[in-house]
Amino acid sequence: MAERKLLILFGSQTGTAQDTAERIGREAVRRHLRCRVEALDSCDVANLIHEPLVVFVCATTGQGDPPDNMKMFWRFLFRKNLPPGSLCQLDYAVLGLGDSSYPKFNFVAKKLHKRVLQLGGNPLLPVALGDDQHDLGPDAVVDPWLLALWDKILALYPLPPGLEIISPDIRLPPKYTLHYLPEDSPHPESDLLQPTAPRAVPSELCPFSARVVSNQRVTAQSHFQDVRLMEFDITGSGITFSAGDVVMIQPRNCPEDVQQFCQLLRLDPDRRFVLKPTEPGTSLPPLLPQPCTIQHLVTHYLDISCVPRRSFFELLSYFSTNELEREKLQEFSSAQGQEELYSYCNRPRRTTLEALWDFPHTTCAIPADYLLDLIPRIRPRAFSIASSMLAHPDRIQILMAVVQYKTRLSKPRRGLCSTWLASLNPEQGDVWVPLWVKKGGMKFPADPATPVIMIGPGTGVAPFRAAIQERVAQGRRGNCLFFGCRQKSKDFYCQAEWEELVTKGFLTLFTAFSRDQEEKVYVQHRIQENRRLVWELLSSGNAHVYLAG
Repeated sequence: MAERKLLILFGSQTGTAQDTAERIGREAVRRHLRCRVEALDSCDVANLIHEPLVVFVCATTGQGDPPDNMKMFWRFLFRKNLPPGSLCQLDYAVLGLGDSSYPKFNFVAKKLHKRVLQLGGNPLLPVALGDDQHDLGPDAVVDPWLLALWDKILALYPLPPGLEIISPDIRLPPKYTLHYLPEDSPHPESDLLQPTAPRAVPSELCPFSARVVSNQRVTAQSHFQDVRLMEFDITGSGITFSAGDVVMIQPRNCPEDVQQFCQLLRLDPDRRFVLKPTEPGTSLPPLLPQPCTIQHLVTHYLDISCVPRRSFFELLSYFSTNELEREKLQEFSSAQGQEELYSYCNRPRRTTLEALWDFPHTTCAIPADYLLDLIPRIRPRAFSIASSMLAHPDRIQILMAVVQYKTRLSKPRRGLCSTWLASLNPEQGDVWVPLWVKKGGMKFPADPATPVIMIGPGTGVAPFRAAIQERVAQGRRGNCLFFGCRQKSKDFYCQAEWEELVTKGFLTLFTAFSRDQEEKVYVQHRIQENRRLVWELLSSGNAHVYLAG
């Protein structure tokens, strides 16, 4: 009998596709299939020719782009020299996650499905197109598609004699187990974040600890929004970047939340443990030290401030000893309960930690072994780099709005990364931030004679500050910036810098201060008023136009 094995590969940007892939993995285990769940860029693509059965789960980002963790796979798959029948042994299915308000809805999933078919693959089902815009979210498509998928797979790979599908009432084993070390075992030196001399170019798996040089508020104290210009020292990191590139920052949870979480789950923050995979061949989470403390795990790894997903409530329901709580958790994890879950979680942006508060009997019964199944890891945040290496060597600057807003919950919602960064005060001693740099989507013209029109309202001006600094350092003069904000006196970022460049003839600047007069004036009004100049630059100057929000 053919070996019953399934490979689930995902391309995920925000974690939804990964969450869905892991759900399919759990359903596969219930059907006694040997199953691996991996990011597309973590698997060796050349081995696809030996795989009998693969499910692809992929999101589409931006304007029809593949997520970051499948970019290498994508390039390989579309190589011209791949022989047409190379995947003829492969049974496959593609599940797409997208948003129909974008023109290239589920473009990646559609294109992947077509390409694997071209290479000889045998599709088990038509491509599924999950849609964020649907009242029930992508699950409206995913749920029925999965039922059809399991019918097809079990027809090809029937259950071995004597085995039944594991009932949904039975809890599956955790992915890892935590083995606590004796409290008196010797401690290695502190595993806290210390600046290290990196061997490789910094990346997500090997970030550089950059010292915070300055953290300056650039909006008036009376302004409702707190915006910071922050500078990091990257001396010795080997990092290089150009205008339009992006810095990735790995945030952490605040000490109060970490303390609350440990109290709720009755965890000792100082306990040390090593992780052991339950299934041989499962790799350990790459960003966790071994051994590790509970404090480190909760501070740097578990995203206790994210809005929990349906899968969180499903797993939580297994630990519940309280009937009322268990019924509510089961409702939240059912297909029928998704509207209810949306208004409990997504609409008010309730965090995982707050949800745990609401289920106290269940929360104190969560086994520590399940923490990594229950709560996703903290994802890095991306910021446009707002400075040029030519103007500020060995430095990276960002322009960051501190995220804070109200929902119907009494406590204001706060952005995890911006709140943490804003709290860092380099004047009270050295503070360090783990970061690395990624190529951005904006490329500025190589030809020094090409003029550039940049439209950057608010913090959208950040990448243009980098571009203008870079171009001025190269002696280029054709720089035209449209900047907009609310009030000249409150949130006109980098005002002195722009005015100096205007005086020196390096910059043409148009400003729109929307609240400084009766009728609101925005950047589009300034563009219209200056349409002759804009047209002149476009038609005879061959100008490039850039827009950032």
